[in-house]
Amino acid sequence: MVLISIIVTLLYLLLIGSFVIGFDKIPVFKLKDLKSKTTFSVIIPFRNEAGNLPNLLASIDALEYPNHLHEVIFVDDESDDESVNLIMRFLTNVRNDIKVISNKRASNSPKKDAITTAVKQAKNDWILTTDADCILPKYWLDSFDECIQTTTSKCIVAPVIFHVKSGFLNRFQLLDMLSLQGATMGGFGIKKPFLCNGANFAYQKELFETLNGFDGNKNIASGDDIFLLEKAVKKHPENVTYLKCEQAIVTTNAQPNWKALKAQRIRWAAKTSAYNNLFGKLTGVMVFLINALIISLLPWVLLKVLSIKIFVYLLIIKFSIDYLLIFKSASFFNQKQVLSTYIFGFLLYPFFSVYIALISLFKGYKWKGRDFKK
Repeated sequence: MVLISIIVTLLYLLLIGSFVIGFDKIPVFKLKDLKSKTTFSVIIPFRNEAGNLPNLLASIDALEYPNHLHEVIFVDDESDDESVNLIMRFLTNVRNDIKVISNKRASNSPKKDAITTAVKQAKNDWILTTDADCILPKYWLDSFDECIQTTTSKCIVAPVIFHVKSGFLNRFQLLDMLSLQGATMGGFGIKKPFLCNGANFAYQKELFETLNGFDGNKNIASGDDIFLLEKAVKKHPENVTYLKCEQAIVTTNAQPNWKALKAQRIRWAAKTSAYNNLFGKLTGVMVFLINALIISLLPWVLLKVLSIKIFVYLLIIKFSIDYLLIFKSASFFNQKQVLSTYIFGFLLYPFFSVYIALISLFKGYKWKGRDFKK
């Protein structure tokens, strides 16, 4: 047991340590006020988002990018609230370069169907996806445009973070998101990209068509971002970029309660078995193992079978390397104030993550009013 604990801990230390090093290898992208050139089709699937759409629409109206160089396509996935009416009123009173289309279901994944439906109608060179509960920064499109102009990118992953709100639940999710964003950047930094977020994801329309879109994983409800990234990395490893730019940061909402958070994380976990990226799979396994190890060692410590010193050393190593990665991520997102909750989140996370991993093996989930079976 001691030998296994040491091996798992050292492997985890090497893994997260590589992300810490990789994080710093990605330079912060600074805007140079280049003349806008790239044409974008912004695709936003939605289902019953009346409570979130006003903020998103306001941020779309505030975008500084020339209107003639971008279009916005909202894809209605059978909403039964005021979502469509809200958008239509916005079109009438504010902007007319936005359109609403209906999703055409063809698979087990409503979101993939929505994006595929919109891509077929998109008229511009680049597809840029986000979610209906997001707020976009005013230089959002400018940052992607300048990245495209100054690199050979065909696919671009960009940062996403939660709004800062009071309460432990929000801070717990924010710490987790900072960890995920840190791992995302770190993966790109060591040339092992394996994570992205569909709330801030761009790719050439031509690339989407060349990769046959989401073919091969339409049976999995989620993963519109990860699986497409895997395809892009496999075909064009030198043309997949992380846009580490403050002006590109999209903000979104954390889950409002533990029940919703559990459903979200089960949804995320449900797709991991279908990953084709070996490094991504190994990362998931290592994270599960270290957290499962912490939980499994507790009874041995309490029964005095295992020295408490060994257990404390393990915790200190994990605590320190996790904190370093999250600190770097929090510094980039200017959210270091959330670090005051880190110790409580650190103690809870092993139990939460192992519970989600195990329950996702046997249980489906409910999302946006729909049931998805395992």
